[in-house]
Amino acid sequence: MKRGFMIGAVVMMVSIPLAFAGKAEREFHKNEMTPAVTKAQDAYKKACGCALKINVNASLKEIDDMRQAKYIAENITENVSGYCNDDASKKAMCAMKSLDITKGPDTKFSFAGGKGSAVTDGQSYVSFDMMTREIDK
Repeated sequence: MKRGFMIGAVVMMVSIPLAFAGKAEREFHKNEMTPAVTKAQDAYKKACGCALKINVNASLKEIDDMRQAKYIAENITENVSGYCNDDASKKAMCAMKSLDITKGPDTKFSFAGGKGSAVTDGQSYVSFDMMTREIDK
C-alpha cells in the first residue's frame, strides 16, 4: 500500500509543473514579450521613419527563449533613436522591412533581401549593434 502511494505522489509531482508551464509561457508571451516587440516596432518607425515588422517564431516556446526575443526588442528600443539620427543611417536601416527572431544553435544575425534574421541560442541575444554592422555593410 505504501508503494502505491509513492507512485501516485511521483506522478502528481510531474503533472503539476507541466500543467503550470503552459500558463507561465502564455503569460510571459502576452505580458512581457509582445509589448516589448510592439514598443520596438514603434520606436523603429519613430526614429527611422519606416516600418519594421518583427516576427517571433514559434520555435521560441520556453520562457528563457522568449526572454531573449524580449531582450532583442528592448535593445532595438533603447538604441534605434541614437542610430537613426541622419539621412544615411535612416536609409540604411529602412532597407530592413522585417525581422524574424528564431531559435538556433548559435546566436547570430543575417540580412538579405530586406529581411533580417536574428537567431538566439536561448542563452544570448542579437544586439542592435550586431544588426547595424550587418545592415550597414
